Amino acid sequence: MPLSLYNDAEKGTLDLAGKPVEIHVIPVHSFKKGGPLSPSRVAKPPAPQKPKNAKVSNYVRFIVWFNTYRRFFILVLTLNFIGFSFAIADLWPYAKKYPSALVLGNLNFAILMRNEVFGRILYLFVNTCFAKWSPLWWRLACTSMLQHLGGIHSSCAISGLAWFIYMLVNQYKLRHLYDDSILAFGVITIVFLFIALIAAFPWIRNTHHNVFERNHRFFGWSSLLATWVYTILSNIHDVTDGKWDHSFVYIIRQQAFWYNVWMTVLIILPWICTRKVRVDIELPSPKVAVLRFERGMQQGLLARISHTSIMEYHAFGIISEGTHAKYHYLICGVQGDFTKGLVNDPPKMIWTRELKFAGVSNTSTLYKRGIRICTGTGLGAALSTCLQSPHWYLIWIGSDQEKTFGPTISNLIHKHISPERLLLWDSKARGGRPDTMKILKEAYDYWQAEVVFITSNYVGNTEIMQGCKALGIPAFGTLWDFVSSLAFYATAMGA
Repeated sequence: MPLSLYNDAEKGTLDLAGKPVEIHVIPVHSFKKGGPLSPSRVAKPPAPQKPKNAKVSNYVRFIVWFNTYRRFFILVLTLNFIGFSFAIADLWPYAKKYPSALVLGNLNFAILMRNEVFGRILYLFVNTCFAKWSPLWWRLACTSMLQHLGGIHSSCAISGLAWFIYMLVNQYKLRHLYDDSILAFGVITIVFLFIALIAAFPWIRNTHHNVFERNHRFFGWSSLLATWVYTILSNIHDVTDGKWDHSFVYIIRQQAFWYNVWMTVLIILPWICTRKVRVDIELPSPKVAVLRFERGMQQGLLARISHTSIMEYHAFGIISEGTHAKYHYLICGVQGDFTKGLVNDPPKMIWTRELKFAGVSNTSTLYKRGIRICTGTGLGAALSTCLQSPHWYLIWIGSDQEKTFGPTISNLIHKHISPERLLLWDSKARGGRPDTMKILKEAYDYWQAEVVFITSNYVGNTEIMQGCKALGIPAFGTLWDFVSSLAFYATAMGA
């Protein structure tokens, strides 16, 4: 039951027709680590060849599937389940005396893991303290943990609901001590939390984004309000004599009160940064809208935009030449009602959060050299890294890219990325998609990269992640939460 954020910016939305085509990346034999780069023609388009069907073991599939997200998820649930078992067996007095602390503690952590301010601080700390000098295994671990914080978010939310049910069941066993209003608001809060959790199921979030966002957000806010009412009623009421005689001073001395305060601050803080700003929209083709906003951005950030102040926000990767730049851009693939509206009725103003949130690309500063491979509109989440750092190599696979994405994006690429660290594959001009793992492996060796970041659709991401794992290449791809469970078992059984 994951609650992690689903980022449209982390998808490559252009399907590449045709069979794979092998190409050869010409290595620069005189290239030395840390030395100057000499210009080279990076790729040449040969005649199409029959693709080689790469096979990976079930072990590799499992390792890719059992990522840090799932490890976090299982770890947190296991710890809470152990505590839950001790509480039921009357072996943990604290849990029985202060169950609300366990409820609100879990919910606070769930919200904290998705708070933009906390995320930016965490990324800043890691990037500042461990960039380049620390061991590669440690930097890879930092990137993995930052990318998969959603596992803590999901498991803490589920655990908080479980502890709430435990607390309310105990109160119902002693319902003669509690006023009916306390028990009623306990039930209402649980119902709101449950609906918010159900709305975040991957099949709902991935196929009915607006349903997910509306229910997850508004039932989440409703559960916060209900929790406040429940907490205040519970603390005003004295179970020893059944009277409502506890003072305000008594209430603010309770830990549950301050848990609620902190949870409220975490929820409200990102919304304080919401603004309606000017946007210019370029429509280079019916498939893509390129949005231009004022001010430059650091690399690895994503933006949320919406037609309204609180409804249906959509996340896209930010393209910018740097913090000194005059503009930053979003690439929006036309695939849903929101993006179709950008094309059919381009707005002059649009709502956004001025505080942008960090994506996995933000950790690119940790590495000495890296490769950013993307397909289609996945370029939006990848390009800034290569624009702002000469140590990153870009592989972009798409169809008729210059015509589809327009001169603005094309000019940014050719202005800032030299030919020796650029491979653009036009599947329309070259007769099909490439043998992705072949070009990636050769580019990885040529560039002497430490890591690969992938932004593609689900199938492409899975294939590249499995291929990299089989070859021993450190790689981070699009996070698809638990959506791949059935696909993993199907492929493992040879379906």
